[in-house]
Amino acid sequence: MIKLLTPVHWKDYELIDSGNFEKLERFGTQVLTRPEPQAVWDKSMSEQEWQNKSQAIFRKEKNDPEKGRWVLNKACKEQWQIDYNYKSISLKMRLGLTSFRHIGVFPEQGDNWDFIFDKIKEMKTPRPKVLNLFAYTGGASLAACAAGAEVVHVDSVKPVISWARENMEISGLDGIRWIVEDALKFVKREVRRGTRYNGIILDPPAYGRGADGEKWVLEENINEMIKLCSELLDEKENFFIMSLYSMGFSSLIGENLIKSAFGKRENMESGELFLEDGFGKKLPLGTVVRF
Repeated sequence: MIKLLTPVHWKDYELIDSGNFEKLERFGTQVLTRPEPQAVWDKSMSEQEWQNKSQAIFRKEKNDPEKGRWVLNKACKEQWQIDYNYKSISLKMRLGLTSFRHIGVFPEQGDNWDFIFDKIKEMKTPRPKVLNLFAYTGGASLAACAAGAEVVHVDSVKPVISWARENMEISGLDGIRWIVEDALKFVKREVRRGTRYNGIILDPPAYGRGADGEKWVLEENINEMIKLCSELLDEKENFFIMSLYSMGFSSLIGENLIKSAFGKRENMESGELFLEDGFGKKLPLGTVVRF
């Protein structure tokens, strides 16, 4: 079943407007303008209205489109906190303006955090084991931990792991196991060990580098990664989530990968992650397949 998935209850996040390859967003009390390659339509608000609302605007470097700089006004902080609440979840996350336009959270992932929390709470296993791969600053890890899971958080970038640990601490949580390593290398070792997980969260980039320079290319490595994950997933109580951000990957590709590795799953759902701006325009932000 193809569907649209978006967080609907997040008070500290708002997509105000989108268009002309940009998005205007509110994170807590701060309003930011960031590049958005899929916002190919016109803005609903005027350029002057965007300028008046924006507390920080990200400008890309001409010689490196992945990097850039933030143009700040006097009212903008370079670091601040936001809250995420769902049922008994009460998470806090520290955000910051980075040179790669990311700020420490992907708000479209909120729907997956709710899914993780609900699935763990439904399990009979006293403390389910959850593996979060390419885990970034840990929103999914925090949701799993808050639900009572034993969480293994894997990312190849040490400063990002430190950021995620900070988010755990300010959320009043404890016990997440932090692994600074190439995700594919870690999964291969876990398969050799015969380790099993009740939940696996897979959120790979299109391109990346491991802790020791290992090369990750989504098209070349994702099939092997999913097949290895199928060997790690507990047979009795389980959930699996895969998010894909490459613009060339549809949810149908994700479905085929999952069916090939895991077999037919009656409760599998797939679709687009998106955020809707204040004028009703739906901004696609990747695809998801989960069961």
